[in-house]
Amino acid sequence: MKRSAFLFFKALGLLFAILVGIGTAVLGWFDAADWINIVFYSMATSALVLWGWHHFSIRWIHNDLKQDIFSQVSKKEKVDAKEITQEQEKEDEENFFFRIIRQYKWAIGGFLLLIVIFIFVSFIVDGFFSGRTLVSFLIFLGFIILASVVGSYITVQKNVFIGICVLIALFIIGSLTISGFLSLLNMKSMLVFAAFLGLATIGQTLVALLGGLDLSIPFIIGSSNIALMSMISKGVPPWLAGLVVLIFGLGVGLINGILSFRLQSQALILTLGVGFFMVGGVQILVAMNTFSAGTVFGVVPDWMRNIASMNGKTLGLPIPPVIIIWIVAALIIIIGLRYTKWGRNLYALGGNRLSAERLSISERGYWVGVYVISGFFSALTGALLLGWSGGGFVGVGDTYLFLTLAAVVVGGTSLLGGWGGYGLSVIGVLVLQVLNTTLIGWGLSFQGQQFILGLLIIPMVALYARSPHIRTLV
Repeated sequence: MKRSAFLFFKALGLLFAILVGIGTAVLGWFDAADWINIVFYSMATSALVLWGWHHFSIRWIHNDLKQDIFSQVSKKEKVDAKEITQEQEKEDEENFFFRIIRQYKWAIGGFLLLIVIFIFVSFIVDGFFSGRTLVSFLIFLGFIILASVVGSYITVQKNVFIGICVLIALFIIGSLTISGFLSLLNMKSMLVFAAFLGLATIGQTLVALLGGLDLSIPFIIGSSNIALMSMISKGVPPWLAGLVVLIFGLGVGLINGILSFRLQSQALILTLGVGFFMVGGVQILVAMNTFSAGTVFGVVPDWMRNIASMNGKTLGLPIPPVIIIWIVAALIIIIGLRYTKWGRNLYALGGNRLSAERLSISERGYWVGVYVISGFFSALTGALLLGWSGGGFVGVGDTYLFLTLAAVVVGGTSLLGGWGGYGLSVIGVLVLQVLNTTLIGWGLSFQGQQFILGLLIIPMVALYARSPHIRTLV
């Protein structure tokens, strides 16, 4: 490794260690700890981080690059290769930092933008700037730097590495700044809400793998929610009402699939229009002989409450069944995408339509199929949300329009089709849920939560900007 490169990585590690030490000191000061303990623990954490950085990052990168240089030459040619390498190093020494800036220009620009925005928000939002937010920002920034630098040397499952780094950072921030963040109750709460979002994201992920988007998801969720409650309140057996709702979701998905396939250039607007049409129609039917169409009250069966409530139990265990449902569905989708002919054909269609057509893969069948699956899981999410809330509300799915798209994008699945998978979307769901829980724990308003959520999604998405997402449309 060139000396300047080696020094650069060592300096980066030293900066990260200093930030960790400062964060430890600030936390100790807020906890009114003795100054001797503050100094000791700050130095200890900084030294530990620096040691880990050196042995697990710099040394690995150094050995990896060293092997790449000398593995391609024979023993007889090593001396000549070494001389050439030294000359090349001497030539590149002057331009190294410029090359680093060019290589990481988007990452550097994103980090600088984050710093500017953090300072700006601190001035205009009362109570935003505090030791808690400062430490959280430094930790998050440090992990983003770590993920960006180390991730650039990872060629396999890079997005998974980045997503896990971000998830770990958010967990550390939450546990350090929010009392009871790691409690069993809070963990269960996050998993329940993640399960709702995860089920709704299944359809969006599959549609995205073909290069499409489904904007009808929140409307199917809301329609299913009030339709199910309305039928139950009118005496329809809950199991039959649930079956009708799921069939309704399948039907809407079928309509979306057929129409969007015929008008692919207008698929985005078309699914939005179908969603508005369906939710309006359901509200008209529900409003007959009633005073309200958007909200329906009634008695939700105990078994339905048990499925979706945080106090729900699975086979006597204190695990809400909705979490189990999500895990099972996720495993089926992940295995199906990775190991079945259906999954391989789906990736083939999303990556190159022309090649898939030559292999006699039915584009129409797969396109309509993923929209049908999306409609089914959207309706299932709306039905499960009824068990959680205890009442039907047409706007219960409004937030899922942005969140399903954000989970797919944050996970790293290409919206152009052909690359990604539901496993990545699971990571995206967990990142968004932990982030949202942290913001709520800080006491931010809903508007503040949306602002910070959108702000932090920008650098997350920027980390995937270098991934190739190529799709042949013709």
